Amino acid sequence: QVQLVESGGGLVQAGGSLRLSCVVSGNIFSINAMAWYRQAPGKQRELVAAITSGGSTNYSDSVKGRFTISRDNAKNTAYLQMNSLKVEDTAVYYCNAGGKRRPWQTYDAWGQGTQVTVSS
Repeated sequence: QVQLVESGGGLVQAGGSLRLSCVVSGNIFSINAMAWYRQAPGKQRELVAAITSGGSTNYSDSVKGRFTISRDNAKNTAYLQMNSLKVEDTAVYYCNAGGKRRPWQTYDAWGQGTQVTVSS
């Protein structure tokens, strides 16, 4: 079984910063891509940022230039540095990781989510 635990969410004023962390643990053979998604009330879950095991990244247009995704492969951890936060960034942020539990067995796991609230 693979577990993802997010942390770092909270309440911040517009223009402020937060750093989210996501730790992957459990029966893991490898971790390939890791990503952050978010879901605001009444809206669909959307991709915020993703990073491959080699460090290649991609971002949604709405966060490009403000958010930075990174990972520490030795710690099985991904981070999302969020700067210049806007009220519209308010959402529950979810971590996602995909990889192999065994050489022949893949997984696609989600964390429980962490709330980010940006006040005006």
